[in-house]
Amino acid sequence: MTAKRSLIRRATSTAAVATAALVLAACGSNGDTAGGSAHNGHNAATPSASAPTRQGDHNTADVAFAQGMIPHHRQAVEMADLAATRAESTEVKKLADEIKKAQDPEIKTLSGWLTSWGEQVPAEAGGHDGHEGHDMSGMMTAEEMKQLQSASGKAFDTAFLTMMIKHHEGAVGMAKTEQSDGAHQPSKDMAGQIVTSQSAEIARMNTLLGKS
Repeated sequence: MTAKRSLIRRATSTAAVATAALVLAACGSNGDTAGGSAHNGHNAATPSASAPTRQGDHNTADVAFAQGMIPHHRQAVEMADLAATRAESTEVKKLADEIKKAQDPEIKTLSGWLTSWGEQVPAEAGGHDGHEGHDMSGMMTAEEMKQLQSASGKAFDTAFLTMMIKHHEGAVGMAKTEQSDGAHQPSKDMAGQIVTSQSAEIARMNTLLGKS
């Protein structure tokens, strides 16, 4: 009988320990859950913290593309304007006219994007001073522009085609950078059009130079 009571006490004690362990486990589990909830809550807040970046539809590459391409296009249009009165070749005059018609509207579009982004639109350079230092993107220097202005006839055609090939190659390089680094889809689309159209014009100009 004494042994039986001892077994009952032992069993009761064991049950009490087991119950205590369960309670502690439950507490620990609740603590983990609370911690997990807090952690999940933090994760849930992360997307909203990055939302402004996603909502902004442009990045620094887009701004650099627009601010670089505007003066680049302006100079191409200026060069094309010279062809109307100085070129001898009808094909060169036609090409120059096409370049002007394509790039004038793009200047307006690029300027509009910069304005909508609150970014500065490049000022139009007075004379040719603003063309210095743009050789990395195919821009003509002030001296090269003066040489083109002073040429006429076949000499102008050759100079125009040679300079415009270099100019277009610079634009294609800038456009490819925008395609790979930009975030603004309309800018990337324009860059794609520039790569396609100006690459075709480069081939066309090389052909015209070969004929001269």
